[in-house]
Amino acid sequence: MAISYNTTSFLFFTFLLLLVPENHSLTSDDLVSELIILRSKSPNGVIHLSNKLFRRILSIPVPRPFSFVVFFDSQKLHSEPEISLPTIKNEFLLLSSSFHTDNPHNNKLFFFDMEFQESQASFALFRVRSLPYICLVPPLATDFKRDSIRMKSSDFSGHAESMAEFIEAKTKLTVGPIHRPAFISKKQKMIIIALGLILTPFLVKKIVAGNTLLHNKHIWMAGSVFIYFFSVSGTMYNIINKIPIAMVDRDDPKKLVFFYEGNGMQLGAEGFTVGFLYTIFGLLLAFITHVLVHVKNRNIQRLVMLLAIFVSFWAVKKVIYLYNWKTGSGLPAYIYHM
Repeated sequence: MAISYNTTSFLFFTFLLLLVPENHSLTSDDLVSELIILRSKSPNGVIHLSNKLFRRILSIPVPRPFSFVVFFDSQKLHSEPEISLPTIKNEFLLLSSSFHTDNPHNNKLFFFDMEFQESQASFALFRVRSLPYICLVPPLATDFKRDSIRMKSSDFSGHAESMAEFIEAKTKLTVGPIHRPAFISKKQKMIIIALGLILTPFLVKKIVAGNTLLHNKHIWMAGSVFIYFFSVSGTMYNIINKIPIAMVDRDDPKKLVFFYEGNGMQLGAEGFTVGFLYTIFGLLLAFITHVLVHVKNRNIQRLVMLLAIFVSFWAVKKVIYLYNWKTGSGLPAYIYHM
């Protein structure tokens, strides 16, 4: 998502940043001590990088005794679903908190976030033109556009884990495992255990009597089909990463894009479509091997078999076509709109 600068504030604050250092006597050790204090006050170790603090960083000579990673943020763009800025920021915060949990005494790397509305001049020094934008600034960086190392979309598409791989590859530091919060809290676990203990006698009585949903073969069949579709459609990936079903067409906001060309991003509708095609193929195969073989009329068997082969061929062909289109294998591109 492109961002635009206010020309007046950009010129004014750029002048302040470049020509008016805040404290000429500030040493590298003083700055590191200040950053450590600011980091300790942050619940996730991410320091808010204001223009004032950025001037302090600019005032110390290179090479700096640390590298730093900057997440460029804009509250006004948090409501734009196609760029998922809040989700990516949460993963950045998780990366920072995990790094400091695993490396509590490491002062060679700091994590910052910067807000566009209050730091347009700093954004301009990095030549940030669109969001999301995350970059690593090495100790020798002087020209922040030229010397900074920007994360590509593929570097944070896998979220905190991919970001950690990027950091480790570029800084030779060890990030450590990502500590994600538990799916359910300890209090919720205790409630579930208590309910389980209370309901256990009633469930045992039902099971012994053979009078539960688990004894209904149709429930098992429907559940198997659901799990199969759930697995092949990438539904769990969509839930964990909060992938939208569709996104607004940037060229025409009145339309929705359900298929995104390029392997850097996948929408929920793409996974559901491929999952549906896989499920059709699987159900036809199950029908042929478990139902059709019991039909005594050979003509009906042949007719149904031909129809199943035709539909299966169509489904597999569509999956291959979508894969080639998605990965850019040279087939004609198309996008479905609503």
